Amino acid sequence: MADSSTSSTSSISQGALKTRKPSHFRAKIKFQNIEIVVRKLHQNTIKLSVKNLKKKQSNNTQLSEKMAARNQTKDLKCATHLLNDKFRNMTEEKKAIVRDLGFGGLMHIPPLRVDHQLLRELANNFKLGENRLKRGYGSFQITPKKIGDALGINATGDLFPEKVEYKKLFDDDKIIYRRFQGKTLKSLTDEMMEIGVGNEEERLMFKRIFILYIQMAFLLPTTINKISPVHLAPIFKMDGISERNWGEGHVLTFMIKGITDYKEKKKKAINGCLFALMIIYFHLSKNKGKNRTERLPKPWIANWTKEQLVERMTAEREEILTETTDSDTSTSESEAQEDSEDSGRKHPGKKEKKMDSRKRKQRQEESGSDSESESEPSDESEESSPAEKEKKKKKTKTTPKNERYEISSDELDEWLRENVDKSAAEGENQADLRLTEGRYVSSET
Repeated sequence: MADSSTSSTSSISQGALKTRKPSHFRAKIKFQNIEIVVRKLHQNTIKLSVKNLKKKQSNNTQLSEKMAARNQTKDLKCATHLLNDKFRNMTEEKKAIVRDLGFGGLMHIPPLRVDHQLLRELANNFKLGENRLKRGYGSFQITPKKIGDALGINATGDLFPEKVEYKKLFDDDKIIYRRFQGKTLKSLTDEMMEIGVGNEEERLMFKRIFILYIQMAFLLPTTINKISPVHLAPIFKMDGISERNWGEGHVLTFMIKGITDYKEKKKKAINGCLFALMIIYFHLSKNKGKNRTERLPKPWIANWTKEQLVERMTAEREEILTETTDSDTSTSESEAQEDSEDSGRKHPGKKEKKMDSRKRKQRQEESGSDSESESEPSDESEESSPAEKEKKKKKTKTTPKNERYEISSDELDEWLRENVDKSAAEGENQADLRLTEGRYVSSET
């Protein structure tokens, strides 16, 4: 029995040892596995957070673009999205020609849909005569040089003629005039993308087409979708065209004329490159107070990404909405105040009504006292006959409910004597009789 118990005990202890070792080893492995799993989950969480942040930023950008697209109207034209698309699909040979013409800076314009509400607000804040833009971030002078710095175009040199006079053109120029007269922006765009530049004649034609296109689509945009005599003027001055003054003679002058027609002539459409006005405003307000060494390089549009422009436009849009809400609130408050004043004039207030009621009561009391003085018996009336007493005037008494009834002077004297006798019998002081609110009240002390 002892051997069997010993053997069973040893087997149990051995079994316990066997179970302890693997359980301890397994626990350690599980702990390491847990650490690995936790570490991986933490890394995945970080990656997921970064991914969600990028997705959120992308969604915000897309939402802002959709809002800007909805806010685009036919009253303005700013084909920045179309311009970026055409530059992106151009051949390198054509891009080189565009740079030689002096418009390489426009290739930095991102594929952006500009909010027309913001452009209209900038036009509203442009001070004619001063050529100054006044907004929440400050006041900025708009000059041809700043337009050139913003877009990377030339703003010095000879000016272009305002319009083309067909009769004064040479015969060869008249042929060119008739070729482009009445062309639409779409037809110019298609021809610009399809034409070759293999020889000098084709290269010259591409230059003329591009000059017309860039004016209609961006620099001198109008709501009329056809070439105007203003657009045709530069293509007859192709020699040294890159040295011509695009900033002052064309872009700024045309924009000021468009804002003038919008403000003073009450035209609904606004012609001109308001995008240049927006870039100048964004750049100068962002870099206000910086030294010359800290200023960003030119063209200014190259320093703005699509996301930065969308963010700034969104902030400006919210500010416009806030200003509109504040103005509406102040207007409604002033209108409410005027309405209350008008209603006060038409309908008297409670104070006036109270004053009127008090005046009426005072008149009633005065009339009551007058009638009382007339009805009080004199020495002569005491000696008069009963018939004369009956002819005495009667006292009129008013109840709180405005009910009126009449008592004679004899009845009044009898009523007063009864109250005096009653007060004396009860051991109280003599009654203090007073007239209050048109009726006699017995005041007990």
